[in-house]
Amino acid sequence: LVVYSHHYAMDFNVKRLAADAGTFLSRAVQFTEEKLGQAEKTELDAHLENLLVRAENTKAWTEKIMKQTEVLLQPNPNVRLEEFLYEKLEKKVPTRMNNHELLGQTLIDSGNDFGPGAAYGNALIKCGETQKQIGGAEREFIQSSALNFLTPFRNFLEGDFKTILKERKLLQVKRLDLDAAKTRLKKARMPDARAAAEQELRMTQSEFDRQAEITRLLLEGVSSTHAHHLRCLNDFVEAQTTYYAQCYQYMVDLQKQLGSFPSSFCNNNQSSMPGGAGVSVPTIPVSASLPSVSAGRPSAAASGGFNELRSSNGIRKARVLYDYDAASSSELSLLADEVITVSSVPGMDSDWLMGERGNQKGKVPITYLELLN
Repeated sequence: LVVYSHHYAMDFNVKRLAADAGTFLSRAVQFTEEKLGQAEKTELDAHLENLLVRAENTKAWTEKIMKQTEVLLQPNPNVRLEEFLYEKLEKKVPTRMNNHELLGQTLIDSGNDFGPGAAYGNALIKCGETQKQIGGAEREFIQSSALNFLTPFRNFLEGDFKTILKERKLLQVKRLDLDAAKTRLKKARMPDARAAAEQELRMTQSEFDRQAEITRLLLEGVSSTHAHHLRCLNDFVEAQTTYYAQCYQYMVDLQKQLGSFPSSFCNNNQSSMPGGAGVSVPTIPVSASLPSVSAGRPSAAASGGFNELRSSNGIRKARVLYDYDAASSSELSLLADEVITVSSVPGMDSDWLMGERGNQKGKVPITYLELLN
């Protein structure tokens, strides 16, 4: 009985291998004849074809978006390769300082060397601390983008789309079987052969229709993928907005700290420049929404008005463009849209005027003002 069972199993396996070989040969012949134009090919319906094209486009653009986002988050290709290898080896990527943090540490070290008590040394330390804050914000932005944006895109490519490819390939196999059965039916002459061919055609047609339906359902699921990727895109934009807003606020705070340094230090720096050219730190407006570039600097006409005011030592009314918080007791805080009186004081920096509001008086930056006629 054991010997018989063994021979029966071997015989079954041989027959199965022979059947598989015959099926493979039939598919190969059908495929070759289609390529040579010697056999008809069952075309997929237009809706299914459109779904296949959309899936391919989704895959191609997802790959491109991922690649460019990775370049944005990590411009160094060597570091990207290293992170890729660590990911494949399932090991933790070693923590390293980014460029902002490296610059910040260098500034702090140089400031400590010059002496925190000196104006220049103190300024270097403050700049270094701000650069490290920006580096920390950048690190949070990269981590958030990788988790909420890149990971879902990668999951689609390595999960859903691979499943689509698998079912699409199976659909192609079922189509070849269907067309091969149609060809055999056309060639059949004897009644028994035609009956067998017709039965095979019905079976292959049923399998093809079933596989086409499975493939269609998977391809229609790409719409859900688009909706998911849209949410991921919103998360990416929100993370980017937060990152740039943090950087902007860090730089505004740093600018205020540098602007509060003694004016004699700034004058010494200006006098040491070649040709007597002065260097002043531009003031960036602090408001609920970021001002446009044109708002950061007076127009040519406005500059002419300020120059005329300084040369005449007169008094003018001015409208405040943005809120401004005084960085020292010598400055005057401002509220957007209020009207104040401004005048020029001999020896004052060209970027500032003396402002008055009732019995309050202090320096105000001209970039926050619009002179009134």
